[in-house]
Amino acid sequence: MNLLLKQLNLSKIANNQKVSTPKYDRENTDIGIVHLGPGAFHRAHQAVYTENAMNLSGGHWGICGVSLRSATARDILAEQDNLYTLAILDKKVSYQVIGAIKQVLVASEQSDDVLARMSAASTKLVTLTITEKGYCLASDGSLDLNHPDIKHDLEKPTTPISAIGFIVEALKQRKLNHIKAFNVLSCDNVSSNGDKLRRAVVDYAGQFDSKLQTWINNHVAFPNAMVDSITPKTESYTIEAVSKAMGLQDNWPIQREEFSQWVIDNKWQGERPDWEKVGVIFTDDVAGFEQAKLRLLNCLHSTLAYAGSLAGFETIFDVASDEEFYQFITKLAAEEIIGSFTPPKELDVKIYSNDIIQRFLNPNIRHLLAQIAFDGSQKVQMRILPIIADNLALGRPTQLLSLSLACWFEFICTALKAGKEIVDPMASNFATMPKLLSDNVLEVVEAFLNIDSIFGPALKNNHSLKAQLARSLTAIRLGDIKQISQMVKALS
Repeated sequence: MNLLLKQLNLSKIANNQKVSTPKYDRENTDIGIVHLGPGAFHRAHQAVYTENAMNLSGGHWGICGVSLRSATARDILAEQDNLYTLAILDKKVSYQVIGAIKQVLVASEQSDDVLARMSAASTKLVTLTITEKGYCLASDGSLDLNHPDIKHDLEKPTTPISAIGFIVEALKQRKLNHIKAFNVLSCDNVSSNGDKLRRAVVDYAGQFDSKLQTWINNHVAFPNAMVDSITPKTESYTIEAVSKAMGLQDNWPIQREEFSQWVIDNKWQGERPDWEKVGVIFTDDVAGFEQAKLRLLNCLHSTLAYAGSLAGFETIFDVASDEEFYQFITKLAAEEIIGSFTPPKELDVKIYSNDIIQRFLNPNIRHLLAQIAFDGSQKVQMRILPIIADNLALGRPTQLLSLSLACWFEFICTALKAGKEIVDPMASNFATMPKLLSDNVLEVVEAFLNIDSIFGPALKNNHSLKAQLARSLTAIRLGDIKQISQMVKALS
């Protein structure tokens, strides 16, 4: 059994050329960032950029990770002095011990400690990866005042349970104590994430303190940001492989592809780590990068998840390596996605599209289709429906996109018929929709299109789209999804 990965054991791997370790004085580095939601993506992405910035320039940018409910990360990482390994799995495999996270707290057990850390003058930045659900927004983009977490926090603001409640209470304490406000940076895969987070925070503050609301508006920056790096879930084999390669036992490593991207709005107030020196792009066109990613990477990802699952594949590599599916996503990208939006001037969209598809062909990244398929009712609204809507408005084709969307329909229907668990916020709604079990494809299509929280009137009432979806669903049910490129020809 290897020695445990801990600060005092780092010297044991000093001569391992495949492993890099912290270059800064970790013991004397203070915490400057509080991150809400220290899950896999944060540990493989933002924490790594911060680690690299401190390796290069130093600075007091240690991270306090705050898990809103689960104690798993805190309990495992505490035994390892909060150290963990990033495994870069690509054509070349390498390992990096990350020391940027210096503390992990569990908000449901340590709310006072969390607020104290967020209110401390040393904290300059609060970052988040809590998924869009954590913003507690209503369908119109305003704060959902009927959300149970928000209702709790408005009644008991000094003991919050939501990320929004923690942010506002900490800002209130800083204002009362004449401490400069921190910036708030969303790192979630959500369109206009900073704007949406600002709306939630400002709406919440306005419920009980208009002066605080004004102070937040005047002193807190909420930059929009776009993030990207394929980060599969840590499995038992990850732990075994990383620990063997390291020569130290790491019980909470993370794996990631080599490609990583972080684009942040130039609208910024105050200090930040030297992120721009380690690859972060600061730009005036986050939306352009965001659209490129949502429409190419994320749309193709979800398409492969649903179509590939129906075909019996297990991972992105498996399905993308299949010639039929490779041809399909290449055609989808070239003919219906590129041209649906205006890319940022810094980005060659054709090269970017090709690079994305090549990323899917990385045999060392085991990215499960089942994981990507989670929360489809939310993901299709960001990844597929806007492209369909824009293409319809521009008179561009939507045939392949309709087939992609129909694969999601059939994915849900198949799970319902088999009694399988559907990991989706609308799972209970689907279970109460008998028409989703129908053999009549038009009934199924109309049932989905009538879900107002997903489909707006423009798509719901588009007869051409409805007919395309019905033809696609018929082809999926009567044909062989494994012959998807042939199916596309038949639908032409």
